[in-house]
Amino acid sequence: MQQLDRELIGLTPVKQRIRDIAALLLVDKLRAERGLRTGAPSLHMSFTGNPGTGKTTVAMRMAEILHRLGYLRRGHLVAVTRDDLVGQYIGHTAPKTKEILKKAMGGVLFIDEAYYLYRPENERDYGQEAIEILLQVMENNRDDLVVIFAGYKDRMDRFFSSNPGMSSRVAHHIDFPDYAPGELEQIAGIMLEGMQYRLDAQAQQAFADYIVKRMQQPYFANARSVRNALERARLRHASRLMQNPDSVSDEALQTIAAQDILASRVFSEAAPDTDAAHEQNNHKADHRET
Repeated sequence: MQQLDRELIGLTPVKQRIRDIAALLLVDKLRAERGLRTGAPSLHMSFTGNPGTGKTTVAMRMAEILHRLGYLRRGHLVAVTRDDLVGQYIGHTAPKTKEILKKAMGGVLFIDEAYYLYRPENERDYGQEAIEILLQVMENNRDDLVVIFAGYKDRMDRFFSSNPGMSSRVAHHIDFPDYAPGELEQIAGIMLEGMQYRLDAQAQQAFADYIVKRMQQPYFANARSVRNALERARLRHASRLMQNPDSVSDEALQTIAAQDILASRVFSEAAPDTDAAHEQNNHKADHRET
């Protein structure tokens, strides 16, 4: 849990729920050691929240924690979407779904945008077949597999209301809040440290201003948008240094300046926001209907 606190900025209610689950497993272990009745709890979960709020990262850490506590044999994560589970033709869905479940046994199966599994408007859709297989395995193998369904809260609510059998098997519903500006600045600092970069004092203020402005624009994706912004700043930084490549110092190689941030269209009121447009393209790719 201490590692989780170090790695994850904010997300206080999420981390508290993980502590609660860990406490339950530890108490169950103590009860078993003292001859008291205990049974493996169902730990299937729903993670809801906007993009970039840490759902996949928490799923990975959850798998590791459950392994350390002895609940899961392997503690690995298998992350999938509808396309990994549902086939295009009759007879394709069951083998695909069962193969994914086989890979996930002993660990966590993370199904992103799980609501796309269910498409009642299409009578020939095979998503329902995948759901029925998932339901059976979630019930019969709940002591050897944790399934996490993830996506936007409103869509996940509709998904569960349309699939009461699924809802009854998911005991833990965890909502991931959006990050505050200060938390996003901390996340940026961690990302930069991992890449051996840093912002100078003026760049830190420029990036803080960038975050506030970008959060007010469409398709903002929390930590994902922060990562994309830093990548674009690195491009501008590299282009600036290569204007005089013979005079580049070690310090300059590691330091992003304010001008590398302020060149973003986010700071131009008149020009279209290319950062928001970039996120919009990612949004359409991530959430397209097929």
